[in-house]
Amino acid sequence: MAEDEGLRGILIEQVDRLLTDSGGPDVLRAAERGEWPEALWAEAEALGLPLALAPEAMGGAGLGWEDAVAVWQALGRHGAALPLAQSMVAAALLALAGIEPPAGYVALALPGEPVAWGRRAAHVVAVDEAGQVAFHEAAGIEWRRAADPLSREPADRPTYGASLRTGRLPGGAESAGNAGTLLHAALIAGALEAALDMAVDYANTRKQFGRPIGAFQAVQQQLAVCASEAAAAAVACAAAGRAADRRGLEGAGFEIGSAKVVAGEAAGTGGAIVHQVFAAIGFTDDHPLHLFTRRMWSWRNAAGAERVWARRIGEAALARGGEALWPDLTARGEGRGNA
Repeated sequence: MAEDEGLRGILIEQVDRLLTDSGGPDVLRAAERGEWPEALWAEAEALGLPLALAPEAMGGAGLGWEDAVAVWQALGRHGAALPLAQSMVAAALLALAGIEPPAGYVALALPGEPVAWGRRAAHVVAVDEAGQVAFHEAAGIEWRRAADPLSREPADRPTYGASLRTGRLPGGAESAGNAGTLLHAALIAGALEAALDMAVDYANTRKQFGRPIGAFQAVQQQLAVCASEAAAAAVACAAAGRAADRRGLEGAGFEIGSAKVVAGEAAGTGGAIVHQVFAAIGFTDDHPLHLFTRRMWSWRNAAGAERVWARRIGEAALARGGEALWPDLTARGEGRGNA
């Protein structure tokens, strides 16, 4: 375990350094204008990140889901200017379906969801509601724009031609849906952490009535609430990643859905608090705060908002019956339990 945590720390340090050196608000704004972050993507590929979740036998690094969550949180902390999380999941799903993932940007297409940067993809992995995985070459796809007006992230909806290969995903469409949900929960957790750091720094420097606004108890209390929301989201995402490592994506639906609920609620509560701290300046184009909160609120709705997952979790608990609830909850830490 200590060795795994050490390797994870090295990986996160590499990702943070990459995004600090080659990312930033200017890159995020350029992405919103539809400018593909070519240099940033090239460096991510050089580190082997897009294929990191694929097994070593298929050219990947065999990264686990908990480690992937940590990478995605780092992406969220920097605004996720490139669709690296989606490409990592696309490669992982291809590998699970027995198809070796290629190099380059492989886009992820899930039922009902737009494809991030679809027009920039070399290949697309499409999963249908029956759990069939289709591997497409982007040259055979027609695209129509589907950018999110809130996040302004480039996205497209595809019309497919013939696929290169097809395969069956273990766990069916539920596995793919859970992977998409997990990545968005982790991105939210990272973005909220970044927004909190900005708010704390601003509260310690912005002065009113002769002292920093962070010295006022009301502001301190609100920032403490935001910090607890950010911590809860991060812990829930890490727990969901561990569950996926233990039981597979299809067996970790409860933890993944719970992480999305916690992260979604944190995005609402925490986002409101950081904007209250900054007042009107946080919404101005010149300030970077909105680059994170807008994305965070958009990811909240992606792959099922918290109300969708709360209902699903509740219905599953009701179906199992009251006597099974406590055993189901307590058995999960031992790698058992039902999704």
